[in-house]
Amino acid sequence: MGVQVQTLPYGSWPSPIDATLAAAHDGHAEFVGFVGEEVWWTEPRPTEGGRRTLVRRGADGREESLLPAPWNVRSRVIEYGGQPWTGTVRDGEPLVVFVNFADQRLYRYQADGDPQPLTPLSPVGGGLRWVDPQLRPDRDEVWCVLEEFTGDGPTDVRRVLAAVPLDGSGAQDRDAVRELTDERHRFVTGPRVSPDGRRAAWLAWDHPRMPWDGTELVVADVTDDGTLAEPRTAAGGPEESIAQADWAADGTLVYSSDRTGWWNLYGVGPDGRERALCPRDEEFGGPLWKIGSRWFAPLESGLIAVVHGRGATALGILDPETGEVVDAAGPWTEYAPTLAVHGGRVVSIGASPRSAYEVVELDTVPHASPSSALGRARVIGAAQDDPVDPAYYPEPQIRTFHGPAGREIHAHVYPPHHPDHVAPGDELPPYVVWAHGGPTSRAPLVLDLAIAYFTSRGIGVAEVNYGGSTGYGRAYRDRLREQWGVVDVEDCAAVARALADEGTADRDRLAIRGGSAGGWTTAASLTTTDVYACGTILYPILDLAGWGSGETHDFESQYLETLVGPLAEVPGRYAERSPAEHAERVTTPFLLLQGLDDVICPPAQCERFLARLEGQRVPHAYIAFEGEGHGFRRATTMVRVLESELSLYAQVFGLNPPGIPTLELAK
Repeated sequence: MGVQVQTLPYGSWPSPIDATLAAAHDGHAEFVGFVGEEVWWTEPRPTEGGRRTLVRRGADGREESLLPAPWNVRSRVIEYGGQPWTGTVRDGEPLVVFVNFADQRLYRYQADGDPQPLTPLSPVGGGLRWVDPQLRPDRDEVWCVLEEFTGDGPTDVRRVLAAVPLDGSGAQDRDAVRELTDERHRFVTGPRVSPDGRRAAWLAWDHPRMPWDGTELVVADVTDDGTLAEPRTAAGGPEESIAQADWAADGTLVYSSDRTGWWNLYGVGPDGRERALCPRDEEFGGPLWKIGSRWFAPLESGLIAVVHGRGATALGILDPETGEVVDAAGPWTEYAPTLAVHGGRVVSIGASPRSAYEVVELDTVPHASPSSALGRARVIGAAQDDPVDPAYYPEPQIRTFHGPAGREIHAHVYPPHHPDHVAPGDELPPYVVWAHGGPTSRAPLVLDLAIAYFTSRGIGVAEVNYGGSTGYGRAYRDRLREQWGVVDVEDCAAVARALADEGTADRDRLAIRGGSAGGWTTAASLTTTDVYACGTILYPILDLAGWGSGETHDFESQYLETLVGPLAEVPGRYAERSPAEHAERVTTPFLLLQGLDDVICPPAQCERFLARLEGQRVPHAYIAFEGEGHGFRRATTMVRVLESELSLYAQVFGLNPPGIPTLELAK
């Protein structure tokens, strides 16, 4: 006999997905690579202080977690980091170079010994940092990006390409590290060297542009003594974003440019002729928040593995001669921007609404057309291991709504869902609008137990890919230019209202939540609209003028010049849109969550906001977490965040979730 379905009010359904379970599954595998025939990647350990470890998949298929605590494989270059490791096989054994988070030094690691430092410590500012390493065994070096702080200020920094000796001589001697470029550009990615070793290519950009606004593809000759001669711009510019560049086996330089309004692939052959490889209104690239992100990888056969799509991503094989793409079959509907190839093997990280990110391998047949090149795709690592019955997972809907002037707004709607419980027929469910961070980013449609934590209790979630989000072309991305705090707020409100108008959500029980840029959108929504009954604000930007004039890190220090407008020309706009300047407009309860080690959105922003709110008698809670930076990584933190957020909604919406500690709201 089946289980009897019970009727209980929304928000009071018992769920096996508790905060501890959701926290233990936060984060996912990243940065796949081959070390010889083996596949390696990084993986989070939320219960070990939020560190990331290296995982090795042996020839027998078994996974081995290397580098025990406290080793933490993560770079802090531009604070968001990027590709933190590389590896090869030397004398029959793996040789790996990685960045350790605590001291940001590069280390050499061989599986039978302890990691040995390759780079020195710095007594200045944030020190010496490294990212996007590329091994050059022919020179016994690793080439990478060096970020060096020259003072104590967040913008006292320089970035160059550098060559680090593998023999360890640079561990104590800064002069042993060769600088390959000068400081003509503020930002650079790691160099990619051509198959014949005679040319190198990298990306560069300068303030006030972000890499999705305009980048340059720089090419230089590699001389016999290992220096880079005559660097020259091969493509790109102030209004053209190049997301990635790499070399094909025949010496063709392949890169992803958005010159048509979409990140498409182009190739420049050895003869210097350029051509579009697959012109389509979809993306073969994305925002370069992490240096070394990879959306394509040339195969030895001449084919190209690609992560591509429109509003979602697939893993495919492109034939650059015909422009034909054949996608891998399988349940995965979203792929992360990480790819590695070895011979005919392709590895990436895929997910779906029913599975979190898994390491996926696709076998191809060299020297064949894409249609005959695809073998089977299979999970080879970080496999989805359902911690609860998948019947408790949400069943999302891909929706398109319309905002002001009829503009399209993309969203994912997750209705309340429970296999054994329903709500009374006359009750509409509460809904929480989730505003993603970035804001030049996107909420992917993948299994997230933090969402399931709410939907399995009877609270709906709507993730809004508001104007400015990636994945829908440059025109959609550019909607946010000088409109941050306007378009994002309007789009989230339009989705919330539409859900209420159509009878999907309870108009009186709508909330909004978001972190980082999403925290900004949440706070701005609470000060400029009357749509929401409460909000959860995580590590936010609250004071534009302060954030844009020295309070944040170098990478985003001039981001607001395009998102809001030039500060020198429109200072009033910065004050007008800042929630910190209008704290008195907040009349609904809110929860404010902040990491005390956050250098991107510092706690001072929250403290000023709360000081200006004093005397307003608005129910609220502020929780600051020691040891947490931008984005929470520790399991204990995430448990408290989820339980506090649920308690806020329970108090405001009149819900009765079982077993949740009560969040004390001050006035």
